[in-house]
Amino acid sequence: MAGTTSATRLVSPFARLNERLAGIPPGRAPINLGLGEPQHAVPPFVGPTIAAHIDAFGRYPLIRGTDDFRTTIAEWLGRRYALVHTIDPERMVLPLNGSREGLFFAALGARERSRAIARPAMLLPNPFYQAYAAGAEAAGAEIVLYEPEDGGALPDLSAIPEETLARTIAVYAASPSIPQGGVATLGAWKRLIEAARAHDFMILADECYSEIYRATPPPGVLEAADAMGEGYGNVLTFHSLSKRSNLPGLRCGFAAGDPGFIAGWTRLRNMAAPQVPTPIQAVAVEAYRDETHVEANRALYNEKFAMAEAMLGERLGKVPAGGFFLWLQVGDGEAAAVRLWERGGVRTIPGGYLALPDAQGRNPGDAYLRVAMVQDVDVTREALSRMAELLG
Repeated sequence: MAGTTSATRLVSPFARLNERLAGIPPGRAPINLGLGEPQHAVPPFVGPTIAAHIDAFGRYPLIRGTDDFRTTIAEWLGRRYALVHTIDPERMVLPLNGSREGLFFAALGARERSRAIARPAMLLPNPFYQAYAAGAEAAGAEIVLYEPEDGGALPDLSAIPEETLARTIAVYAASPSIPQGGVATLGAWKRLIEAARAHDFMILADECYSEIYRATPPPGVLEAADAMGEGYGNVLTFHSLSKRSNLPGLRCGFAAGDPGFIAGWTRLRNMAAPQVPTPIQAVAVEAYRDETHVEANRALYNEKFAMAEAMLGERLGKVPAGGFFLWLQVGDGEAAAVRLWERGGVRTIPGGYLALPDAQGRNPGDAYLRVAMVQDVDVTREALSRMAELLG
């Protein structure tokens, strides 16, 4: 089901949680499973790589990034998705200060690209990553919410009126979905690309959790475009080292895809967006050339998900295919979050804080609780034990 949201003030879910829990002391030693900030070890190559490039902090970096960065990303994408058609590092890759700023700025790029549309709309999943809504709001676009198709990550296009698609300038889509962990099939990506080209809107594909999955690597939007054989038009993917490499503080990621969009977007970014420092790009080069630390990282998450399945049982439901969140149906997410903090010291996020009411006033996150499985195995085990006790 899709619908236009009623006007509402965007509020950070973390600020909202701070207000709700203000004055309530934790019932036990606190464990933070609210913030999706990976706590696994930083890869060993980070420090030496920064040290080797320390002098580059004395120069302004180019908005386009270094040749080595762009080439490394293009090569990684080719390996990861077995692309037949090469990603051109000169025209199809840009570094980002983490994916968040890129996802926000892309909305402005999409608006600039579609100036002729008088009443622009942007489609957002519901729940969603807050940068999507902030970008749509900044671009002056109407926010149209969709709930991802059952078990997947993308919109059911048949539920979106043709009139809305005709004035859509961008669709935000995350796979694995955030926070549900659903994964888009290759066929679903292809259908969305066909619609984007028929109506000439951009797909802004948030694939930051693509390397955190239980068993099968999630198909990607570039992979789908490659299989269609008509180039990478109308498609932009976003990736980050925050989750893949446990480097949320590095603030480094990339966008890749539609060369026409990137050309115009680069001009905008060159005036307003933050550059990525050259030593940070050098770390990214090392990170995207190494899969060993990524495999070890994924194994840790999968160990914790197996533990959650054993300890939470039916409360967990189906183990998500990707990502590092539990999305627990608890009846009243806010009440459950308060109870877990007040009696168990476990900090989580009410699902309703991550979503907006739809056109009928229904918030699809209200019955859920988001749990970030980011702590180490021992701390996670303790948190899960408290949750099993308190959630029943």
